[in-house]
Amino acid sequence: MDKFVIKGGKPLKGEVTISGAKNAALAIIPACILVEGPCCIENIPRIDDVYLILEILEKMGASVKHISETTVCIDCTTMTATTTPSHLARKMRASYYTLGALLGRFSRAQVDLPGGCNFGSVRPIDQHIKGLEALGASIRVEYGMIYASAQKMHGAEIYLDIESVGATINIMLAAAKAEGMTIIENAAKEPHIVDLANFLNSMGANIMGAGTDVIKIRGVKTLRGGGTYSIIPDQIEAGTYMIAAAITGGEVLVKNVIPKHLDSTSAKLIEAGVSVTEYDDSVLISRVGPLQKANVKTYPYPGFPTDMQPQMSTLLCLAEGTSIVTETVFDSRYKYSDELKRMGADISIDGKVAVITGVPRLTGAVIKATDLRAGAALVIAGLAASGTTVVEEVHYIDRGYEDIVGKLQALGADIERVSTPVDERSLVNAV
Repeated sequence: MDKFVIKGGKPLKGEVTISGAKNAALAIIPACILVEGPCCIENIPRIDDVYLILEILEKMGASVKHISETTVCIDCTTMTATTTPSHLARKMRASYYTLGALLGRFSRAQVDLPGGCNFGSVRPIDQHIKGLEALGASIRVEYGMIYASAQKMHGAEIYLDIESVGATINIMLAAAKAEGMTIIENAAKEPHIVDLANFLNSMGANIMGAGTDVIKIRGVKTLRGGGTYSIIPDQIEAGTYMIAAAITGGEVLVKNVIPKHLDSTSAKLIEAGVSVTEYDDSVLISRVGPLQKANVKTYPYPGFPTDMQPQMSTLLCLAEGTSIVTETVFDSRYKYSDELKRMGADISIDGKVAVITGVPRLTGAVIKATDLRAGAALVIAGLAASGTTVVEEVHYIDRGYEDIVGKLQALGADIERVSTPVDERSLVNAV
């Protein structure tokens, strides 16, 4: 099993280019099921989850051609399969987007309940089911499988009880070719929702209001390929490098970003004593003074993203004073806190609230990633810590960060991927 070995204490300096958005790619690739003809998608991030969803489509009969490292052409015209391959679908959460896409094209689907990161007992799909049933589907869940079928998909007015990104995407996919008008109220507003709508519209769909809480979808008979679409930059990857620069006291130009998508992260970094300078498609992060306490509460976009909470909490471990972090989106998203405590962090967890009292320094330790964003947070901790940190279970990190080791090395970090067994006791410097 691969590990990251990090010798911390070096300020990051230089430039880093952000890859395409993971969450946008994982919605847009299944959307190709709805399209007649090839879809060429640019700015695809080179991460494990993308390779997995592409493999799922290939196993289902799609033609997938890699034009370059970041451009893929997908043609689902001859696809006939309506069942996802279980051994692949169970490895990732976004595999459930095939549900809406298959219903939208074939009016039937058999899809495994999703895998991916585990944040506790509650990551339900009830809003997905509610929306798809309103569109005419009959759905049952048995033995870890979702079975869906419809005589005909039709438009409907759907009010989501919560702002669910996944449900919003699945309903958009199912409704794109449904007869009549679909209205999604209390829709999610994340940038990748807008990106999916823009992709579908470029193929002939009629979707209005994406990025607001009301999305209107007028079904069309046919979506036609032949065009090229470029995915937006990844706001979470960008935020991760922004925090990495800040916690190490460095200066990093984060390139290929949409600064507006980073507003909530930038605001909290400024509150914590970090300098953030915005340009047209980049942000400059620098820090010379001490980090300051800040209170953070996660919310759906445009609020502070839950996917940035572990990274921000790690930064606050070294801030002067006591910070309060409240997680409102997912239960049990503080599993990483025990790993930070091994490094000397002062964190107390009470349900959805973390009380973080800043400490003068973190020290290297052997720690384990518990999920994708927690893994990124532990890497950040290792970059700032004294001595050597060994991060295990890095396959979580590979799911969502393209070449994180190479990008950090280019910024001056002392980090390497180790694939052979390591004598961890000799690596860790108990400073």
